[in-house]
Amino acid sequence: MANLKDIKRKISSVSNTQKMTRAMKLVSTAKLRRTEELAKQSRVYASKLTEMLSEISYQIQKSNVEGLSSKFFASNKEIKVIDLIFVTADKGLCGGFNAQTIKRVKQLIEEYKAQGIKIRLRGVGRKGIDYFKFNNVELVSTEVGLSSAPTHEKAKKFISKVVDDCLNGVTDKIVLVHNGYVNMITQVIREDNLLPIDPEKVVDNSKASLSDLDMEPQDDDTLLEALVTKYIEYNMYYALIDSLAAEHSARMQAMDAATNNAKEMVANLKVQYNKARQQAITTELIEIISGVESMK
Repeated sequence: MANLKDIKRKISSVSNTQKMTRAMKLVSTAKLRRTEELAKQSRVYASKLTEMLSEISYQIQKSNVEGLSSKFFASNKEIKVIDLIFVTADKGLCGGFNAQTIKRVKQLIEEYKAQGIKIRLRGVGRKGIDYFKFNNVELVSTEVGLSSAPTHEKAKKFISKVVDDCLNGVTDKIVLVHNGYVNMITQVIREDNLLPIDPEKVVDNSKASLSDLDMEPQDDDTLLEALVTKYIEYNMYYALIDSLAAEHSARMQAMDAATNNAKEMVANLKVQYNKARQQAITTELIEIISGVESMK
């Protein structure tokens, strides 16, 4: 039977851990509420931006016999080089949140390599960056601090360099992978093809055809380029917000599970402590009785 002092020390240690994990859960819950509200607002804005892009793209298609000839939209060009962007957290203690994203990125790398496509990996978030660096995987660019405190300006600065490479012919496609927020208990891996844009993805003819939007032919390229640029920048920003909300929900669950495990462990240790204490008392009683009997 373990020493009473050792068991008592373990109970104290696990109880302190339980207090810490409970506090971390409460912090993550509070952060999640704020980020969840921001994600909802961002989702509405993104939806309206996509709707506007759909309207303008439809009007250009309708007035141009060649369709959407913009460099931003999908063509029959062969894909040889892909910029693969992943978003992970800067911190751990969030269960399998980062591991799921890393796992999917590794799968995509293998799939694209099997097709003879070159991958240029770009990382956002310390955990993913550290993993690929440790495994000697080359990273074209890295960004630490962006996933934990995303802003539109920072997201714009990061994605603009990636978009420039694609438009200048250095790469042929941009893919963004992140772990997204569904609800307080569910996260899901999301993959977005940022460039080139598939016209079928944004052009909803049933809605766009009802639009009263009127465009001058000379405005086509200017309008489309400005709107698509904003569309890509905001998609990057929304992915960061979505990932942050998912991170907080994953950490909240992980800390809740850790708190429950600590509570269960304390209960088991207390049972052990009581058994050890009872055994010690029984042993002392036996020794006293034996001593008395020996004196008769």
